[in-house]
Amino acid sequence: MTKTRVLASLIMAPVAIAAVLLLSTPWIVALSAVLFLAGLWEWFRLAEVEDGLSRGVLLLANLLLMVALVWASSTDSSGSLVLFKLLTVAGVIWWLLAVLWLRHTGFASDHDTHARVIKLAAATASVIPAWCALALIHAGQPYGHRWLLIALAMIWAADSGAYFAGRRFGRRKLAPQISPNKTVEGLAGGLLAGVLLAVLAAPLAGAELAQLPLVALVAVLTILFSVVGDLYESLLKRHVGAKDSGTMIPGHGGLLDRIDSVLAALPVFALGQIWLGF
Repeated sequence: MTKTRVLASLIMAPVAIAAVLLLSTPWIVALSAVLFLAGLWEWFRLAEVEDGLSRGVLLLANLLLMVALVWASSTDSSGSLVLFKLLTVAGVIWWLLAVLWLRHTGFASDHDTHARVIKLAAATASVIPAWCALALIHAGQPYGHRWLLIALAMIWAADSGAYFAGRRFGRRKLAPQISPNKTVEGLAGGLLAGVLLAVLAAPLAGAELAQLPLVALVAVLTILFSVVGDLYESLLKRHVGAKDSGTMIPGHGGLLDRIDSVLAALPVFALGQIWLGF
């Protein structure tokens, strides 16, 4: 399983890097929409929507929302992508509310219709703002593609740093009722790895030396939110007794297992990028 996981990573990482750096923003927006909708399909399963037709209708509704946003942005003569920015802000607000959900781990853990509706609303509130944030980051000139790569690489580095630091130094549990393997020491290791990568890479995306402390601050907030996204998906899986969100990626589980951190992190990073003026 470990060899399969490593091989899958060696294939996925270069493809993702090449896509971010070489594709134009419209193509990145389209490709990310496909990936995010695939993750949304897995989310619906965790929300116990088992009927394929019902999941298809829900997926179509989110796709139509994405299409409507692209159409609205194309008719915005100012080119400011106001709706994308507003939804990105809404995404950050949603993930702040999700922290309260995590603090009350039994909330919506039952299997009635009320709980399912909440989880379905959370799905759209997680995926659509992250997709808008991705578009905003990549569309930034002149180094939007580099900033997006930094954002993704920072999340990957934080995830790896947390894994190795947790295995080596982990003692205190971060959220034992949700994800027993996560530790405070792992979180610290993830923050160190992610922030270090962001600070070292930011000059390649046009950041000046005086701005690096602000880059580090944005990186810290982004990584903390990425952990919230990871824990939130872990809570959904715990509610239904699932180990993984799916089987799409060999050795890694489902696609949602790979993008849960990204969904929560991108809106924060996008607002940070706007704040820094890149």
